[in-house]
Amino acid sequence: MSTFRIALANIQFPATPGESIALTEQAIAQASTERADVICFPECFIPGYRGMGKAVPPPDPAFLERAWCATASAAAKANLAVVLGTERVLDGALLITALVVNRDGTIAGFQDKVQIDPSEEGTYSPGAGRRVFQSGPLTFGVAICHEGWRYPETVRWAARHGAQIVFHPHFHEAEPGGYRPSTFADPANSFHEKAALCRAAEKTCFFATVNCAGDGSPTTSAVVRPDGTLLCYQPYGKRGLLIADVDLAEATGLLAARCKPAEKFR
Repeated sequence: MSTFRIALANIQFPATPGESIALTEQAIAQASTERADVICFPECFIPGYRGMGKAVPPPDPAFLERAWCATASAAAKANLAVVLGTERVLDGALLITALVVNRDGTIAGFQDKVQIDPSEEGTYSPGAGRRVFQSGPLTFGVAICHEGWRYPETVRWAARHGAQIVFHPHFHEAEPGGYRPSTFADPANSFHEKAALCRAAEKTCFFATVNCAGDGSPTTSAVVRPDGTLLCYQPYGKRGLLIADVDLAEATGLLAARCKPAEKFR
């Protein structure tokens, strides 16, 4: 049994960019105490997702560099890999991205969000290209929010390239008068959590989805096994780390390998 421990940072939305760094460092330290091998944060956790009603300051490349350096230092001190939901400015365009930091604090690279939601088009630009990352025995990919929910090929690409886990940083907050779920993937919930079950089963890989903790949020953080069954989930609105031990041998990628990928995702 090749067990690998992952942590999902189901923590509160940061009140300020400065707090986003502090919360990130705290979560990394806690994940180390829990003996996690890797921790994943929600979408754009640093500096905070630029959603409706969110008072996030204008993009600041200098701030982002400082935040990434602080994250890298915390990762090295804790000796665990980090998948950080963040943003970056590339050629004048603002991208949603995930920064991957190795256990020794070196930067492994970025996975930009390629398929953005129509509601994001006035704020963010789509990235290009996909890749997988390595941390010890684990090969993993990243599919960010909308692209993981609605574009199965983003997950399939990673599984076809050896990913045993696809991390899914997202941000999904409560809407006024919206349904308040209490059980993961309940029939009354939105389609999103059912999509998480499907992504894992379709590709025969683990799917680890992580959201901020928020009162009344339609989705929560969870880990789904390669057969599409739920391994664990965080109680809705409860702040903290979701810790899961996954058996990497279960993630064969069999079904992903049997499907010819769409040309644009190659």
